[in-house]
Amino acid sequence: MQQATALTAVLVGLEAHLVCVEVGCRRGPSGFDLVGLAEASVKEARVRVRSALEQEGVDIAEHALVVNLTPADVRKAGGHFDVAIAAGVAASLGDVPTEALAGTLLLGELSLSGALRPIRGVLPALQSARRRGLTKAIVPRSNAREAAAASGIEVKVASSLAEVLGYLRGDRALPGAAEASGPAPERLPSLVDLAEVKGQGMARRALEVAAAGAHNLLFVGPPGAGKTMLARRLPTILPELSSDEALEVTSVHSAAGLLPLGEGLVRDRPFRAPHHSASAIALVGGGAPIRPGELSLAHHGVLFLDEMLEFKRSTLESLRQPLEDGSVAVARARERAIFPARPLVVGAVNPCPCGFRGHPTRRCSCALERVRQYLARLSGPLLDRLDLQVALPPVDVASLDERTAGESSASVRARVMAARAAQQRRIAAGLTTSTTNASLGPGEAARVCAPDAEGRALLTRAVERLGLSARAHGKVLRVARTIADLDASEAVRGPHVAEAVQLRVGLAG
Repeated sequence: MQQATALTAVLVGLEAHLVCVEVGCRRGPSGFDLVGLAEASVKEARVRVRSALEQEGVDIAEHALVVNLTPADVRKAGGHFDVAIAAGVAASLGDVPTEALAGTLLLGELSLSGALRPIRGVLPALQSARRRGLTKAIVPRSNAREAAAASGIEVKVASSLAEVLGYLRGDRALPGAAEASGPAPERLPSLVDLAEVKGQGMARRALEVAAAGAHNLLFVGPPGAGKTMLARRLPTILPELSSDEALEVTSVHSAAGLLPLGEGLVRDRPFRAPHHSASAIALVGGGAPIRPGELSLAHHGVLFLDEMLEFKRSTLESLRQPLEDGSVAVARARERAIFPARPLVVGAVNPCPCGFRGHPTRRCSCALERVRQYLARLSGPLLDRLDLQVALPPVDVASLDERTAGESSASVRARVMAARAAQQRRIAAGLTTSTTNASLGPGEAARVCAPDAEGRALLTRAVERLGLSARAHGKVLRVARTIADLDASEAVRGPHVAEAVQLRVGLAG
């Protein structure tokens, strides 16, 4: 029996496990057996591979083939094994040199005609392959722009199985991913701007503080107060993604199959707004195979939970651990995956079921007990994790007629960038390792968030009056640090603490 081995990968979460495609071939009654915990989508590769090879003049009709995907205890799903299987079969038949397959990762789904179709998860697969010592890879040309973002590994792109086999025989050259991807497309300007928001001065300030320190935010207000409008403009005042952040975001979206065809690195901060009927799995990730949820798809961006109290309580409670740890660990019987999850979470709730509690002109029809039951859907531990809690009053009609535009997103973003720069200087000075104030650890917060005497006194009174927990106490200090950064102040002073407390009384007020 002639044998050959090709390399491909299976994605489990964001981590790619190398899969060795062992092909055994002998003359005899035609057969094509595929083993190795392969699901239906992989077993169907036999049809695609047979047809694609026939298009290239590789006849397997008089051969019995056995394909083994190892390791056998890792579930294989998807069509991206096709190219590796086809190349292994061709090598076992002597059509390409077996040594040409060594050290090369092969990814791609085949059409019946032999064309290579794009697949999901190319970037995380290439990054994992590089960490495991592979130096070369071949991927579909449609994934070229995404593959070009991978570093430390030579990536070639192909449009068909014929090109792949020709390259492996040494008969033809393949372009590199960077060469095939061409120039990056021009980025379109944002269609929304904070200048469009009329009134709501405190809410605008809360957005600025949230952006400057990456603090989670809750808006409480009646319908039409502008909660959704404000949340959708938050990405316009956030700093641009760094190179490392763009790689992380792109990897998550690629693993989820949501990276647009032909796109490279994601350069805009994601904005995700799932409907309140979303399940816990849709929000935090899971399924079979395991895919990232909305929390991870909003990584380094904004996750907007409109009508937050209409989500199932169990769904909301699934956010507690990820918001604290910055990652989601999804465990299944056979698989375990970890996804990054550091979005800026913005929730929007009404003050009561009808939405008009405390409204100056509309009468609330909700009984007090019903209001309590409604607000109780948001548990104390989850509420603690929302650093800013701001009450929005109804929009004054007079402000809607104002001709003067509010402050633009560009102006606010400049202050946010200056505050973020102050946080980076503390990292450079060795005071912290956290990139934002919201993610400061307890020891770091003790070093850089300690207020002056006036601030300590204010915070003590606030803890006693509002009944703040130890976690909420720490959140107020971190927000005060961000306000001080916006004020270009090295010290956290009393006014900074006072504003931080004021930005945390949305439901209490």
